[in-house]
Amino acid sequence: MQHFKTLSSYLDYLGLPRPEHPLLSMFNSKDDSYLPCPRESSPPITNDCYSISFKKYVEGDLNYGRTKYDFTNGALIFIAPRQVLQWDNSIVFEQKGFSINFHEDFLKGTELALQIKKYGFFSYLVNEALHLSPKEEKQIESIVENIEIEYHNNQDVFSKEIIISQLDTLLKYANRFYERQFLNRKGISNDLLEQFNQHLCNYFQSGQLQEKGTPNIEKMANKMSVSKRYLSDTLKKETGKTTTEHIHLHLINEAKNILLQPNKSISEVAYELGFEYPQYFSRLFKKKEGISPTEYRELYKMN
Repeated sequence: MQHFKTLSSYLDYLGLPRPEHPLLSMFNSKDDSYLPCPRESSPPITNDCYSISFKKYVEGDLNYGRTKYDFTNGALIFIAPRQVLQWDNSIVFEQKGFSINFHEDFLKGTELALQIKKYGFFSYLVNEALHLSPKEEKQIESIVENIEIEYHNNQDVFSKEIIISQLDTLLKYANRFYERQFLNRKGISNDLLEQFNQHLCNYFQSGQLQEKGTPNIEKMANKMSVSKRYLSDTLKKETGKTTTEHIHLHLINEAKNILLQPNKSISEVAYELGFEYPQYFSRLFKKKEGISPTEYRELYKMN
């Protein structure tokens, strides 16, 4: 897999103009002007840059689970360093919009270098992009114009600080808008939760726990055609629990059923549930239930 260590080499690969700053590039179309058109397709690649792009789809459908989305209002897409990128020519983009690319070193020594890692949407897939309303588009465009002014001005000691401040503002707005998107798509979120629970049930019933251990969150997300981070964030918004917490709940419920079989020791129950060490199972059970597996078994016998 090809990896690009510098911003310039990545832009060269895309067929885009070289940046005015070695660690930052920006393209913004206005009125009848258009963004440079990057290559139509690419095998899997990675780079050391963050990307924030706003574009509109004019042809082709992107699927999320069993649902197709209308992207006519435009989508804001976030990409993190070393995230695997791959695309083909099946989706046609309208070239109006903007693209901001910056090397991770651009943030070194700043507060944003720490804060940016907290934004889960940098790990989302393209079909989990942020869909902006016309009002939201105007708010984002205003911030982007401020960045563009500084980018094209002669660089001085204040330029980087101002640009990073504007990037920080843009990301905070994006975080707010994603909250709105989660709220407005309750039906989709419920469907995602149902799919997740069904996949968990299937995994447990298939007898794979003892052979393969606790379900792999990433593999489950792939089966559902969503990213691991998007799945976790959606479930967190919908239920207040992470994917790991949901898996633990299923494990504990399954454990309760097995514990009621008196001919099995606690260690045998742990191994059957895919735990390599029985002590870990006992700690998890007590953490979730407030009593040990042995105490639970004795309590049931008393009742």
